[in-house]
Amino acid sequence: MSKRKQKVNKGTLRRVLELIRPYAGLVVLTLVLAVVTVVTTLLAPVISGKAVDHIIGPGQVDFGGVGKLAIAMAGTVACTAVSQWLMNVVNNRITFHVVRDMRVRAFEQLEQLPLKYMDAHRPGDAISRITTDVEQFSDGLLLGFTQLFTGILTICGTLGVMLFIEWRIALVVVALTPLSIFVARFIATHTYSMFKVQSETRAELTSLVDELVGNEHLVRAFGYESRAEERFDKINLDLQSCGVRAVFFSSMTNPCTRFVNALVYAAVGVLGAFAAIAGGITVGDLSVFLNYANQYTKPFNDISDVMTEFQNALACAQRVFDFIDETPILPDAPDAVELPHGAGAVEFEHVKFRYVPDVPLIEDMNLKVEPGQRIALVGPTGCGKTTLVNLLMRFYEINGGTLRLDGHPIDTVTRDSLRGNLGMVLQETWLKAGTIAENIAYGKPDATREEIIAAAKKARAHSFICRLPNGYDTEVAEDGGNISQGQRQLLCIARVMLRRPPILILDEATSSIDTRTEVLVQDAFEELMKGRTSFIVAHRLSTIKNADQILVMKDGNIIERGTHDELLDRGGFYAKLYESQFAKA
Repeated sequence: MSKRKQKVNKGTLRRVLELIRPYAGLVVLTLVLAVVTVVTTLLAPVISGKAVDHIIGPGQVDFGGVGKLAIAMAGTVACTAVSQWLMNVVNNRITFHVVRDMRVRAFEQLEQLPLKYMDAHRPGDAISRITTDVEQFSDGLLLGFTQLFTGILTICGTLGVMLFIEWRIALVVVALTPLSIFVARFIATHTYSMFKVQSETRAELTSLVDELVGNEHLVRAFGYESRAEERFDKINLDLQSCGVRAVFFSSMTNPCTRFVNALVYAAVGVLGAFAAIAGGITVGDLSVFLNYANQYTKPFNDISDVMTEFQNALACAQRVFDFIDETPILPDAPDAVELPHGAGAVEFEHVKFRYVPDVPLIEDMNLKVEPGQRIALVGPTGCGKTTLVNLLMRFYEINGGTLRLDGHPIDTVTRDSLRGNLGMVLQETWLKAGTIAENIAYGKPDATREEIIAAAKKARAHSFICRLPNGYDTEVAEDGGNISQGQRQLLCIARVMLRRPPILILDEATSSIDTRTEVLVQDAFEELMKGRTSFIVAHRLSTIKNADQILVMKDGNIIERGTHDELLDRGGFYAKLYESQFAKA
């Protein structure tokens, strides 16, 4: 293993121990139970050895002594069983708490990551890290707690007793032990990278499945099934390949260590037989020695299994920690203030922004919007319309200049209060699994039923909601799969109408609604936009004729601005864009 990988391994292990530290009391308890388990386990061969010595020959059996030893053996076995059961209970509790803490931290990080991370990574990758990788880590950690402590204590205990009974034979056992350790270490250090590749490939497969399942209608509409199967088969074969390699090399551990253990057992048997013949030890002692030789070598198998599984657990834990260590969004400034619901004035002053440092986008944007104005953003795809909205919502941080809301630079106010002043209706709808009422009240969970119904009526959604089986208590499937696209859009509009923010952002908000419903919703928007600053991102220019100011954008710059009639009179880019849409008319 390279020095870098060793460093990564040690760093990951140190962080795992930090997660375990709050449960040190439970760790001490499991250690105590492990000691009890090992002591009683080591005591059993001693009792059986004494019983052998009570059996001198045919007709010369000390039944009284054997009976007492049998009772002692039963008590020992019972004590071992109880301590093992309690130890497993405690180990499960430790693992549960550690994994819960890790998953909570990962999910909290998910909520703190900037949008640029989500834009650069597949959603399935984050899902895989929070679910599958954490689960794999849980399995390895539980196995470690269950077998590592008892294995180490068993090795130390059996070695001590063997040295006490016959130190020369014990030294032979100790001399052969490094073979088992070397084999286990060699295989464990070479499987970490394989398990890491396996985890990454599994995440890639999860991302693909998430992509295909979430867009199944498009897959079928475009006849993409065969190509989807090809992509799936390729990644699945890659997963099979790296998984087989990882499992093959890790599975070599057990037979290799068992071979070494067989050598140890054979050496003990031969040397012990000669010692018994010479009168150095009794037959009972020899039986004890053989039992201890098995008990001494068995933990090496268990520990080697643990180390192999633990390499997988560390690889998965490292992926989770890498996710947790991603740079979160900039926190609110220490002196950030709460932005009250204001008038809705917006000002861009020499604003600069680039998604990629070397690729220019917005270099010097200046824009002043008075309260209550309607600003329409038009232009070709990729011109910066959505970028402007993202900056206003502070989904991305500006690289230069100042962006003010009601005179407050947006980096001096809290994000929650900033976004509380903004209401968005996007082209892509999103509904959570829950009732109709819960979805409308998503941004205002304390809203009364009367407020929810009033918002739905203004969004022209009340009539279709009343036709649903349970009205406002109708359960909506995840992402609204059991209602139409237009109905989902109406619910999203009602969601914003309930909050009634001073600034509205409408990003093609009526694109998925039929013409008749669009007329109704436009009327509702007219009412909603009265006295409110509104930013309307539109591709259909017929929807923005009444805007107070139309900003025509291209390559991140505002190339034209004015009212609909003014821009048509100029005969510039907007006029050509408008004519291209209404050429037939």
